[in-house]
Amino acid sequence: MAGARDIPDEYIAFAARLADAARRETLPRFRRDGAVESKNGDFFDPVTDADREAERVLRAMIREAWPDHGVIGEEFGAEREDAEWRWVLDPVDGTRAFICGAASWATLIALERGGRPVLGVIDQPFTDERWIGANGRAVWRRGGAETVCRSSGVAALAEARLSTTDPLPAGYFTVREADAFATLAARARVARYSFDAYAYGLLALGALDLVVETSLKRHDYAALIPVIEGAGGVVTAWSGEALGSDARGSIVAAATPALHAAALDILRGA
Repeated sequence: MAGARDIPDEYIAFAARLADAARRETLPRFRRDGAVESKNGDFFDPVTDADREAERVLRAMIREAWPDHGVIGEEFGAEREDAEWRWVLDPVDGTRAFICGAASWATLIALERGGRPVLGVIDQPFTDERWIGANGRAVWRRGGAETVCRSSGVAALAEARLSTTDPLPAGYFTVREADAFATLAARARVARYSFDAYAYGLLALGALDLVVETSLKRHDYAALIPVIEGAGGVVTAWSGEALGSDARGSIVAAATPALHAAALDILRGA
């Protein structure tokens, strides 16, 4: 039985083809005056044609190539959710960045086996960057070159470069979570914001050391796990348990176990 370190090459190659197909839908629409709608009447939750059309294409490709596989996507829900192999899709993670012309959005593609993410892709078409995590390894591809990813090795919070998408309670944090994050940020070396999923790619490269967020759904985090872990990092919920174990969709991704533990000490009280 294939495990987390025995993912067939054909699945990895297919994930890359999915990312290529998503690029063909998203990149021509980036920095264009496309239609933007809100999916929620209570707050602004944007969706664009890039989100929807890319997911339609990816679902069709999966359906043709692997008809017995399941799919979970941000825009069109779940199909065959109980399948052993299941693809998790977020064609434009960071839609707010997308509509503002900022290149921090990314296409996220994960393959799960038995509900566990075993293959992850973080793809940024505009900068031509792609991270692929599988079989206990993560690589970064750009301009035809491939580099093995290694997290920074930073262990002390005082030396850490920290990021979150939005540090304010009006964004993704509750007031208590925002207070806890502010305490964490005050102890870090530097804090930078609004990188969306791109931050996790930077962490895998060793350019960031710690990323902390909440309010994530499965399509937001499934692809990140194999990339971060493949680069030598640690990723859990704020409780220290596996991602998806809490209702808040919290995440702590760190370069090292020591840095991860230091962050959890501050965040667990929120």
